[in-house]
Amino acid sequence: MTAELYLIRHCRAAGQEPEAPLTAEGREQALRLPDRLSALPITRVVSSPFLRARDSAAPLAERLGLPVGIDARLAERVLTAEPAEDWRDRLRLSFEDPALAWPGGESGAAATRRGVAALAEAAAGAEGAVAIVTHGNLLALLLQSFDGRDGFAAWAALSNPDVFHIDPAGGVRRFWKDGD
Repeated sequence: MTAELYLIRHCRAAGQEPEAPLTAEGREQALRLPDRLSALPITRVVSSPFLRARDSAAPLAERLGLPVGIDARLAERVLTAEPAEDWRDRLRLSFEDPALAWPGGESGAAATRRGVAALAEAAAGAEGAVAIVTHGNLLALLLQSFDGRDGFAAWAALSNPDVFHIDPAGGVRRFWKDGD
């Protein structure tokens, strides 16, 4: 990486589908993000194409006078295309076995590759820090790829929104959690 990254899990949303909007609480959270992040040397804002991520990024970008770049590689990982009552167990297993892909779903390894590629492209040539808004499952996979943490435990500990700082050397730390 050539730039500092701030990975942001989107604010609270009304659902998981791509066009799920932010809840009233999520809209308030999105308005608080700039208060925490606008003093940072952010020169680029990139978001998943999902509505909840774009709407989480918009107030920060507006405050900074920046456009929101959209990168489809930051979209949430599809665990499976079929309804699954045991989705949490399947998710845990998918973190334990990165090659595991459920029917119609994406393996953790494939999702990590696309996420890392999106981060590298966002960081390339950035003169300051980059704010990247994505989703919990992909964010946990990325954190796991950077520091080897238990991805399922990282996912389970996430809230909306969470912000993680990744320095150019790959060091990771939680920067901010709403409510702190």
